[in-house]
Amino acid sequence: MLNEETLHKLKDLKLNAMAAELERYLAAPADDGLSFTERLGMMVDREWDARALASLQRRLHRSKLRQTACVEDINYRHPRGLDKSVMQKLATCRWVKAHENVILTGPTGVGKSWLACALAHQACREGHTALYVRVPRLLQDLYVARADGSYAKTMDRLGVPDVLVLDDFGMAPLTDTERRDLFEVIEDRQQRRSLIITSQLEVKHWHELIGDPTLADAILDRLVHTSHRLALKGASMRPRKEKRSQDE
Repeated sequence: MLNEETLHKLKDLKLNAMAAELERYLAAPADDGLSFTERLGMMVDREWDARALASLQRRLHRSKLRQTACVEDINYRHPRGLDKSVMQKLATCRWVKAHENVILTGPTGVGKSWLACALAHQACREGHTALYVRVPRLLQDLYVARADGSYAKTMDRLGVPDVLVLDDFGMAPLTDTERRDLFEVIEDRQQRRSLIITSQLEVKHWHELIGDPTLADAILDRLVHTSHRLALKGASMRPRKEKRSQDE
């Protein structure tokens, strides 16, 4: 009876992993010589691990990462100029704690988006929050938000995650409204949160892409000087379909 009451109270307290561990022990008591405190410590560890896993799963779900990627699976064999020591340093996520940024540039297919997702995934594993957005979609959403009155709410949402992934920056020249929106996103996060930006364009071309000299200077000043820059190169890593012969 006492055991049943204890189990019921553990579940009411939402200590479900501890309750499950106690149920397993009561079903088949282990003669392992553990003391009461050692047995209790094991139950607490089970609860701690279960909650840590559930928290990680929530962070990953909310991050909306485009690709399932992790730093342990990074391909260093492909000749694209990726420095393993740099990636290992970034995997510590000290750059997130320091509110620094990561800029990934290079031609299409070299894995910029995948690496960005891997770094954001690692940040989630280290207890940080993340959010993935494509820049073209982001700018479109902000345009709509201006019209329907949800602009402030949308901007607040973008300022919350510890790491904001801005994928596919520079796909097209920016309009005046778009570059102002981009400036606001970057300004809100400066020295408070981190960014990961991917682009096919080298950073030296961003000033021209942004267009307005004053805003371009302001945006680049807030980005470049606090960023880890990875300039990738080489052929696409995406699998190519074999061309059919003309005889077929």
